[in-house]
Amino acid sequence: MSSTNDMTKDVPIKVIIRFSIPLLIGTLFQQAYNIIDTMIAGYNLGDDAIAAIGTTSALYSVLVYFATGMNSGFGIILSQTFGAKDMEKMKKAVATMIILNTITTLLLTATVLPFLRILLRWLDTPQEIFDMAYMYIFVILAGMFVTISYNMCAGFMRAIGNSRTPLYFLMISCVVNVCLDIIFIVTLSLGVIGVALATVIATTLSTVFCMIYIAAKYKEYLPEKKDWHLSRDLINEMLSAGISMGLMLSVFAIGSIILQKGINQLGKEIITAHTASRRIYEMLMMPLSTIATANSTFVGQNFGAKQFERIKEAMKQVLWGEFIWSMISIFIAFVFGSTLIRILIGTNNQNIISNAAFNLKVCTIFFFPLGSLFVLRNAMQAMGYKIAPVLSSSIELGVKVLSCVFVIPVMKYTGVVLTEPIIWVLCVVFLGIVYRKTKYKKMKV
Repeated sequence: MSSTNDMTKDVPIKVIIRFSIPLLIGTLFQQAYNIIDTMIAGYNLGDDAIAAIGTTSALYSVLVYFATGMNSGFGIILSQTFGAKDMEKMKKAVATMIILNTITTLLLTATVLPFLRILLRWLDTPQEIFDMAYMYIFVILAGMFVTISYNMCAGFMRAIGNSRTPLYFLMISCVVNVCLDIIFIVTLSLGVIGVALATVIATTLSTVFCMIYIAAKYKEYLPEKKDWHLSRDLINEMLSAGISMGLMLSVFAIGSIILQKGINQLGKEIITAHTASRRIYEMLMMPLSTIATANSTFVGQNFGAKQFERIKEAMKQVLWGEFIWSMISIFIAFVFGSTLIRILIGTNNQNIISNAAFNLKVCTIFFFPLGSLFVLRNAMQAMGYKIAPVLSSSIELGVKVLSCVFVIPVMKYTGVVLTEPIIWVLCVVFLGIVYRKTKYKKMKV
Protein backbone atom coordinates (compact mmCIF):
# COMPACT_ATOMS: atom_id res chain seq x y z
CA MET A 1 0.00 0.00 0.00
CA SER A 2 1.33 3.48 -0.87
CA SER A 3 2.28 5.91 1.89
CA THR A 4 -0.75 7.90 3.05
CA ASN A 5 -1.79 9.40 6.38
CA ASP A 6 -5.38 9.39 7.61
CA MET A 7 -5.51 12.45 9.89
CA THR A 8 -9.07 11.82 11.06
CA LYS A 9 -7.74 9.57 13.86
CA ASP A 10 -5.41 9.91 16.89
CA VAL A 11 -4.69 12.99 19.05
CA PRO A 12 -4.86 16.13 16.83
CA ILE A 13 -1.64 17.89 17.91
CA LYS A 14 0.30 14.63 17.74
CA VAL A 15 -0.91 14.00 14.18
CA ILE A 16 -0.17 17.59 13.13
CA ILE A 17 3.34 17.64 14.60
CA ARG A 18 4.18 14.26 13.09
CA PHE A 19 3.03 15.52 9.70
CA SER A 20 4.69 18.92 10.08
CA ILE A 21 8.20 17.71 10.93
CA PRO A 22 9.06 16.60 7.36
CA LEU A 23 7.43 19.80 6.06
CA LEU A 24 9.55 21.87 8.43
CA ILE A 25 12.77 20.11 7.50
CA GLY A 26 11.87 20.56 3.83
CA THR A 27 11.14 24.26 4.13
CA LEU A 28 14.28 24.78 6.20
CA PHE A 29 16.29 23.07 3.48
CA GLN A 30 14.60 25.26 0.89
CA GLN A 31 15.46 28.38 2.88
CA ALA A 32 18.94 27.01 3.48
CA TYR A 33 19.73 26.86 -0.17
CA ASN A 34 18.23 30.34 -0.64
CA ILE A 35 20.62 31.51 2.06
CA ILE A 36 23.54 29.66 0.48
CA ASP A 37 22.67 31.31 -2.85
CA THR A 38 22.83 34.65 -1.06
CA MET A 39 26.10 33.84 0.70
CA ILE A 40 27.85 32.59 -2.45
CA ALA A 41 26.59 35.59 -4.42
CA GLY A 42 27.51 38.03 -1.64
CA TYR A 43 31.00 36.69 -1.03
CA ASN A 44 31.86 36.22 -4.73
CA LEU A 45 29.81 38.85 -6.58
CA GLY A 46 29.43 41.62 -3.97
CA ASP A 47 26.60 43.75 -2.55
CA ASP A 48 25.32 44.72 -6.01
CA ALA A 49 24.45 41.09 -6.78
CA ILE A 50 22.48 40.80 -3.53
CA ALA A 51 20.61 43.99 -4.41
CA ALA A 52 19.88 42.71 -7.96
CA ILE A 53 18.45 39.45 -6.65
CA GLY A 54 16.52 41.22 -3.89
CA THR A 55 14.94 43.81 -6.14
CA THR A 56 13.28 41.08 -8.26
CA SER A 57 12.05 38.87 -5.44
CA ALA A 58 8.64 40.52 -5.09
CA LEU A 59 7.98 40.28 -8.85
CA TYR A 60 8.79 36.57 -8.83
CA SER A 61 6.66 36.07 -5.74
CA VAL A 62 3.47 37.48 -7.25
CA LEU A 63 3.59 34.94 -10.09
CA VAL A 64 4.71 31.91 -8.13
CA TYR A 65 2.42 32.70 -5.20
CA PHE A 66 -0.56 32.74 -7.53
CA ALA A 67 0.38 29.40 -9.09
CA THR A 68 1.33 27.72 -5.81
CA GLY A 69 -1.72 29.26 -4.15
CA MET A 70 -3.88 27.65 -6.80
CA ASN A 71 -2.21 24.32 -6.05
CA SER A 72 -2.87 24.80 -2.36
CA GLY A 73 -6.53 25.37 -3.22
CA PHE A 74 -6.58 22.26 -5.40
CA GLY A 75 -4.94 20.39 -2.51
CA ILE A 76 -7.80 21.41 -0.22
CA ILE A 77 -10.27 19.65 -2.52
CA LEU A 78 -7.96 16.62 -2.71
CA SER A 79 -7.59 16.42 1.08
CA GLN A 80 -11.36 16.77 1.62
CA THR A 81 -11.99 14.07 -0.99
CA PHE A 82 -9.36 11.81 0.58
CA GLY A 83 -10.93 12.35 4.02
CA ALA A 84 -14.36 11.44 2.58
CA LYS A 85 -12.85 8.28 0.95
CA ASP A 86 -14.32 9.21 -2.46
CA MET A 87 -11.86 7.51 -4.83
CA GLU A 88 -13.77 8.25 -8.03
CA LYS A 89 -13.81 11.99 -7.35
CA MET A 90 -10.16 11.83 -6.26
CA LYS A 91 -9.01 10.61 -9.68
CA LYS A 92 -11.04 13.23 -11.50
CA ALA A 93 -9.70 15.93 -9.18
CA VAL A 94 -6.10 14.92 -9.97
CA ALA A 95 -6.84 15.10 -13.72
CA THR A 96 -8.41 18.52 -13.28
CA MET A 97 -5.42 19.72 -11.27
CA ILE A 98 -2.97 18.66 -14.01
CA ILE A 99 -4.94 20.39 -16.77
CA LEU A 100 -5.45 23.62 -14.81
CA ASN A 101 -1.77 23.76 -13.87
CA THR A 102 -0.70 23.32 -17.48
CA ILE A 103 -2.95 26.17 -18.61
CA THR A 104 -1.80 28.42 -15.74
CA THR A 105 1.89 27.82 -16.50
CA LEU A 106 1.52 28.61 -20.21
CA LEU A 107 -0.48 31.77 -19.56
CA LEU A 108 1.85 33.16 -16.90
CA THR A 109 5.05 32.47 -18.86
CA ALA A 110 3.72 33.87 -22.15
CA THR A 111 2.25 36.95 -20.46
CA VAL A 112 5.14 38.03 -18.25
CA LEU A 113 8.44 37.32 -20.04
CA PRO A 114 7.92 39.88 -22.87
CA PHE A 115 7.26 42.68 -20.36
CA LEU A 116 10.05 42.08 -17.84
CA ARG A 117 12.08 45.19 -18.65
CA ILE A 118 8.98 47.37 -18.38
CA LEU A 119 8.11 45.85 -15.00
CA LEU A 120 11.63 46.33 -13.64
CA ARG A 121 11.63 49.96 -14.73
CA TRP A 122 8.24 50.50 -13.08
CA LEU A 123 9.76 49.08 -9.89
CA ASP A 124 12.42 51.83 -10.01
CA THR A 125 15.21 49.26 -10.16
CA PRO A 126 18.49 51.21 -9.78
CA GLN A 127 20.20 51.59 -13.18
CA GLU A 128 23.56 50.26 -11.94
CA ILE A 129 22.01 46.85 -11.09
CA PHE A 130 19.29 46.82 -13.78
CA ASP A 131 21.01 44.42 -16.19
CA MET A 132 21.92 41.96 -13.43
CA ALA A 133 18.36 42.04 -12.09
CA TYR A 134 16.92 41.46 -15.57
CA MET A 135 19.20 38.51 -16.37
CA TYR A 136 18.49 36.84 -13.02
CA ILE A 137 14.70 37.12 -13.11
CA PHE A 138 14.46 36.19 -16.81
CA VAL A 139 16.15 32.83 -16.20
CA ILE A 140 14.09 32.19 -13.04
CA LEU A 141 10.77 32.94 -14.76
CA ALA A 142 11.68 30.99 -17.89
CA GLY A 143 11.94 27.95 -15.60
CA MET A 144 8.73 28.70 -13.73
CA PHE A 145 7.02 25.60 -15.18
CA VAL A 146 9.26 23.31 -13.09
CA THR A 147 8.52 25.29 -9.92
CA ILE A 148 4.78 24.97 -10.53
CA SER A 149 5.13 21.27 -11.39
CA TYR A 150 7.04 20.56 -8.19
CA ASN A 151 4.44 22.34 -6.07
CA MET A 152 1.68 20.39 -7.81
CA CYS A 153 3.37 17.06 -7.08
CA ALA A 154 4.23 17.99 -3.51
CA GLY A 155 0.70 19.32 -2.95
CA PHE A 156 -0.80 16.05 -4.16
CA MET A 157 1.33 13.99 -1.78
CA ARG A 158 0.66 16.29 1.18
CA ALA A 159 -3.10 16.14 0.53
CA ILE A 160 -3.05 12.38 1.07
CA GLY A 161 -0.83 12.67 4.13
CA ASN A 162 2.67 12.02 2.71
CA SER A 163 4.92 14.89 3.74
CA ARG A 164 8.12 12.82 3.88
CA THR A 165 8.77 12.00 0.23
CA PRO A 166 8.76 15.60 -1.06
CA LEU A 167 11.29 16.31 1.72
CA TYR A 168 13.71 13.64 0.51
CA PHE A 169 13.62 14.95 -3.05
CA LEU A 170 13.98 18.53 -1.85
CA MET A 171 17.06 17.59 0.18
CA ILE A 172 18.66 16.11 -2.93
CA SER A 173 17.73 19.26 -4.82
CA CYS A 174 19.38 21.46 -2.16
CA VAL A 175 22.66 19.57 -2.39
CA VAL A 176 22.60 19.80 -6.20
CA ASN A 177 21.82 23.52 -5.99
CA VAL A 178 24.82 24.23 -3.78
CA CYS A 179 27.15 22.22 -6.02
CA LEU A 180 25.88 24.04 -9.11
CA ASP A 181 26.24 27.42 -7.37
CA ILE A 182 29.91 26.70 -6.81
CA ILE A 183 30.43 25.46 -10.39
CA PHE A 184 28.50 28.26 -12.12
CA ILE A 185 29.57 31.21 -9.93
CA VAL A 186 33.02 30.36 -8.59
CA THR A 187 34.41 28.16 -11.38
CA LEU A 188 32.63 29.37 -14.53
CA SER A 189 32.10 33.00 -13.39
CA LEU A 190 28.51 33.17 -14.71
CA GLY A 191 27.47 35.78 -12.15
CA VAL A 192 23.79 36.12 -11.22
CA ILE A 193 22.83 34.00 -14.23
CA GLY A 194 24.67 31.15 -12.51
CA VAL A 195 22.61 31.66 -9.34
CA ALA A 196 19.39 31.46 -11.36
CA LEU A 197 20.47 28.47 -13.47
CA ALA A 198 21.46 26.52 -10.37
CA THR A 199 18.01 27.08 -8.85
CA VAL A 200 16.11 26.09 -12.00
CA ILE A 201 18.17 22.94 -12.65
CA ALA A 202 17.93 21.78 -9.03
CA THR A 203 14.15 22.33 -9.00
CA THR A 204 13.83 20.40 -12.26
CA LEU A 205 15.62 17.45 -10.70
CA SER A 206 13.33 17.33 -7.66
CA THR A 207 10.26 17.64 -9.92
CA VAL A 208 11.32 14.70 -12.08
CA PHE A 209 11.92 12.56 -8.98
CA CYS A 210 8.48 13.47 -7.61
CA MET A 211 6.75 12.56 -10.86
CA ILE A 212 8.52 9.19 -11.09
CA TYR A 213 7.66 8.39 -7.47
CA ILE A 214 3.98 9.31 -7.86
CA ALA A 215 3.68 7.24 -11.04
CA ALA A 216 5.20 4.24 -9.26
CA LYS A 217 3.57 4.47 -5.81
CA TYR A 218 0.20 6.14 -6.28
CA LYS A 219 -1.32 4.49 -9.33
CA GLU A 220 -4.59 3.94 -7.47
CA TYR A 221 -5.06 7.72 -7.19
CA LEU A 222 -4.02 8.65 -10.72
CA PRO A 223 -6.64 9.34 -13.40
CA GLU A 224 -7.57 6.71 -15.94
CA LYS A 225 -8.80 7.48 -19.46
CA LYS A 226 -12.41 8.03 -18.37
CA ASP A 227 -11.33 10.45 -15.62
CA TRP A 228 -10.01 13.00 -18.14
CA HIS A 229 -13.59 13.76 -19.19
CA LEU A 230 -13.94 16.54 -16.69
CA SER A 231 -17.18 17.56 -15.04
CA ARG A 232 -18.13 21.22 -14.98
CA ASP A 233 -19.09 21.01 -11.30
CA LEU A 234 -15.65 19.69 -10.31
CA ILE A 235 -13.85 22.28 -12.45
CA ASN A 236 -15.89 25.03 -10.79
CA GLU A 237 -15.23 23.59 -7.33
CA MET A 238 -11.47 23.36 -7.87
CA LEU A 239 -11.22 26.72 -9.61
CA SER A 240 -13.20 28.31 -6.79
CA ALA A 241 -10.81 26.92 -4.17
CA GLY A 242 -7.72 27.45 -6.34
CA ILE A 243 -8.44 30.99 -7.46
CA SER A 244 -9.46 31.98 -3.94
CA MET A 245 -6.15 30.76 -2.52
CA GLY A 246 -4.20 32.04 -5.54
CA LEU A 247 -5.75 35.50 -5.25
CA MET A 248 -5.14 35.56 -1.52
CA LEU A 249 -1.41 34.94 -1.99
CA SER A 250 -0.96 36.97 -5.18
CA VAL A 251 -2.76 40.03 -3.81
CA PHE A 252 -0.36 39.77 -0.86
CA ALA A 253 2.54 39.51 -3.33
CA ILE A 254 1.29 42.47 -5.41
CA GLY A 255 1.45 44.47 -2.19
CA SER A 256 5.02 43.28 -1.79
CA ILE A 257 5.84 44.53 -5.30
CA ILE A 258 4.46 47.95 -4.41
CA LEU A 259 6.43 47.92 -1.15
CA GLN A 260 9.54 46.85 -3.08
CA LYS A 261 9.07 49.89 -5.33
CA GLY A 262 9.24 52.08 -2.23
CA ILE A 263 12.32 50.21 -0.98
CA ASN A 264 14.08 50.53 -4.36
CA GLN A 265 13.77 54.32 -4.12
CA LEU A 266 15.86 54.25 -0.92
CA GLY A 267 19.03 53.03 -2.69
CA LYS A 268 21.24 49.96 -3.02
CA GLU A 269 22.31 49.77 0.63
CA ILE A 270 18.72 49.62 1.86
CA ILE A 271 17.82 47.02 -0.81
CA THR A 272 20.77 44.89 0.34
CA ALA A 273 19.88 45.31 4.03
CA HIS A 274 16.23 44.43 3.45
CA THR A 275 17.15 41.38 1.34
CA ALA A 276 19.56 40.11 4.01
CA SER A 277 17.12 40.56 6.90
CA ARG A 278 14.31 38.86 4.95
CA ARG A 279 16.51 35.83 4.30
CA ILE A 280 16.98 35.39 8.05
CA TYR A 281 13.48 36.18 9.26
CA GLU A 282 11.99 33.98 6.54
CA MET A 283 14.10 31.15 7.96
CA LEU A 284 12.81 31.91 11.46
CA MET A 285 9.29 32.18 10.07
CA MET A 286 9.33 28.65 8.63
CA PRO A 287 8.05 26.82 11.74
CA LEU A 288 5.12 29.26 11.89
CA SER A 289 4.06 28.63 8.30
CA THR A 290 4.83 24.90 8.42
CA ILE A 291 2.61 24.09 11.37
CA ALA A 292 -0.15 26.19 9.76
CA THR A 293 0.23 24.22 6.51
CA ALA A 294 0.15 20.90 8.37
CA ASN A 295 -2.93 22.07 10.26
CA SER A 296 -4.68 22.96 6.99
CA THR A 297 -4.26 19.37 5.73
CA PHE A 298 -5.58 18.15 9.08
CA VAL A 299 -8.53 20.54 8.87
CA GLY A 300 -9.25 19.58 5.24
CA GLN A 301 -9.36 15.85 5.96
CA ASN A 302 -11.41 16.23 9.16
CA PHE A 303 -13.78 18.71 7.51
CA GLY A 304 -14.36 16.18 4.72
CA ALA A 305 -14.99 13.50 7.37
CA LYS A 306 -17.20 15.90 9.41
CA GLN A 307 -14.97 15.56 12.51
CA PHE A 308 -15.59 19.11 13.65
CA GLU A 309 -14.63 18.79 17.32
CA ARG A 310 -11.16 17.64 16.28
CA ILE A 311 -10.76 20.81 14.23
CA LYS A 312 -11.63 23.05 17.19
CA GLU A 313 -9.20 21.21 19.48
CA ALA A 314 -6.41 21.39 16.90
CA MET A 315 -6.81 25.14 16.36
CA LYS A 316 -6.22 25.88 20.05
CA GLN A 317 -3.20 23.60 20.29
CA VAL A 318 -1.60 24.91 17.10
CA LEU A 319 -1.90 28.54 18.24
CA TRP A 320 -0.01 27.66 21.45
CA GLY A 321 2.75 26.19 19.30
CA GLU A 322 2.92 29.41 17.26
CA PHE A 323 3.29 31.46 20.45
CA ILE A 324 6.18 29.36 21.78
CA TRP A 325 8.15 29.60 18.54
CA SER A 326 7.53 33.35 18.36
CA MET A 327 9.25 33.80 21.74
CA ILE A 328 12.23 31.72 20.58
CA SER A 329 12.53 33.80 17.39
CA ILE A 330 12.58 37.07 19.33
CA PHE A 331 15.45 35.79 21.45
CA ILE A 332 17.46 34.73 18.37
CA ALA A 333 16.88 38.05 16.58
CA PHE A 334 17.92 40.23 19.52
CA VAL A 335 20.92 38.20 20.63
CA PHE A 336 22.37 36.96 17.32
CA GLY A 337 20.72 39.13 14.63
CA SER A 338 23.65 41.40 13.66
CA THR A 339 26.11 38.51 13.67
CA LEU A 340 23.89 36.38 11.44
CA ILE A 341 23.53 39.23 8.93
CA ARG A 342 27.29 39.84 8.81
CA ILE A 343 27.93 36.13 8.22
CA LEU A 344 25.16 35.85 5.64
CA ILE A 345 26.30 38.46 3.13
CA GLY A 346 29.95 38.96 4.13
CA THR A 347 29.69 42.74 4.35
CA ASN A 348 31.40 45.15 6.74
CA ASN A 349 29.09 48.03 5.79
CA GLN A 350 27.69 49.09 9.15
CA ASN A 351 24.73 50.90 7.59
CA ILE A 352 23.60 47.69 5.89
CA ILE A 353 24.07 45.62 9.04
CA SER A 354 22.26 48.03 11.37
CA ASN A 355 19.25 48.49 9.06
CA ALA A 356 18.95 44.75 8.46
CA ALA A 357 19.15 44.02 12.22
CA PHE A 358 16.50 46.69 12.93
CA ASN A 359 14.08 45.08 10.46
CA LEU A 360 14.76 41.60 11.84
CA LYS A 361 14.07 42.63 15.45
CA VAL A 362 10.86 44.52 14.72
CA CYS A 363 9.42 41.73 12.57
CA THR A 364 10.09 38.96 15.10
CA ILE A 365 8.38 40.96 17.86
CA PHE A 366 5.19 40.58 15.80
CA PHE A 367 5.66 36.90 14.93
CA PHE A 368 2.75 35.70 17.05
CA PRO A 369 0.17 37.79 15.12
CA LEU A 370 1.84 36.55 11.92
CA GLY A 371 1.68 32.91 13.02
CA SER A 372 -1.96 33.30 14.04
CA LEU A 373 -2.65 34.84 10.62
CA PHE A 374 -1.07 31.82 8.90
CA VAL A 375 -3.17 29.42 10.98
CA LEU A 376 -6.46 31.24 10.38
CA ARG A 377 -5.93 31.79 6.65
CA ASN A 378 -4.97 28.18 5.94
CA ALA A 379 -7.59 26.59 8.18
CA MET A 380 -10.39 28.82 6.87
CA GLN A 381 -9.45 27.97 3.29
CA ALA A 382 -9.54 24.27 4.19
CA MET A 383 -13.05 24.72 5.61
CA GLY A 384 -14.32 26.38 2.45
CA TYR A 385 -14.01 30.07 3.34
CA LYS A 386 -13.26 31.85 0.08
CA ILE A 387 -14.00 35.56 0.52
CA ALA A 388 -12.57 36.41 3.95
CA PRO A 389 -8.96 35.27 3.28
CA VAL A 390 -8.92 37.23 0.01
CA LEU A 391 -10.30 40.28 1.81
CA SER A 392 -7.52 39.98 4.40
CA SER A 393 -4.96 40.04 1.58
CA SER A 394 -6.74 43.08 0.13
CA ILE A 395 -6.27 44.84 3.48
CA GLU A 396 -2.58 43.96 3.16
CA LEU A 397 -2.44 45.40 -0.36
CA GLY A 398 -4.22 48.60 0.68
CA VAL A 399 -1.91 49.28 3.63
CA LYS A 400 1.20 48.68 1.49
CA VAL A 401 -0.05 51.12 -1.14
CA LEU A 402 -0.73 53.76 1.52
CA SER A 403 2.66 53.12 3.09
CA CYS A 404 4.47 53.45 -0.23
CA VAL A 405 2.69 56.71 -1.09
CA PHE A 406 2.51 58.47 2.28
CA VAL A 407 4.71 56.78 4.91
CA ILE A 408 7.97 55.65 3.28
CA PRO A 409 8.72 59.06 1.65
CA VAL A 410 8.58 60.62 5.13
CA MET A 411 9.84 57.88 7.48
CA LYS A 412 12.21 56.23 4.97
CA TYR A 413 13.28 52.70 5.99
CA THR A 414 11.55 52.92 9.36
CA GLY A 415 8.28 53.19 7.43
CA VAL A 416 9.15 50.03 5.48
CA VAL A 417 9.98 48.12 8.66
CA LEU A 418 6.74 49.06 10.44
CA THR A 419 4.43 48.42 7.50
CA GLU A 420 4.26 44.63 7.56
CA PRO A 421 3.84 44.17 11.35
CA ILE A 422 0.93 46.63 11.28
CA ILE A 423 -0.60 44.63 8.43
CA TRP A 424 -0.25 41.34 10.32
CA VAL A 425 -2.13 42.75 13.32
CA LEU A 426 -4.95 44.23 11.22
CA CYS A 427 -5.42 41.06 9.16
CA VAL A 428 -5.40 38.63 12.09
CA VAL A 429 -7.97 40.75 13.95
CA PHE A 430 -10.21 40.80 10.86
CA LEU A 431 -9.95 37.03 10.25
CA GLY A 432 -10.34 36.25 13.95
CA ILE A 433 -13.65 38.15 14.05
CA VAL A 434 -14.93 36.42 10.89
CA TYR A 435 -13.88 32.99 12.16
CA ARG A 436 -15.53 33.38 15.56
CA LYS A 437 -18.76 34.64 14.02
CA THR A 438 -19.10 31.94 11.37
CA LYS A 439 -17.27 28.79 12.51
CA TYR A 440 -20.38 27.20 14.02
CA LYS A 441 -22.27 27.68 10.75
CA LYS A 442 -19.40 26.15 8.80
CA MET A 443 -19.11 23.19 11.15
CA LYS A 444 -22.87 22.84 11.61
CA VAL A 445 -22.71 22.28 15.36
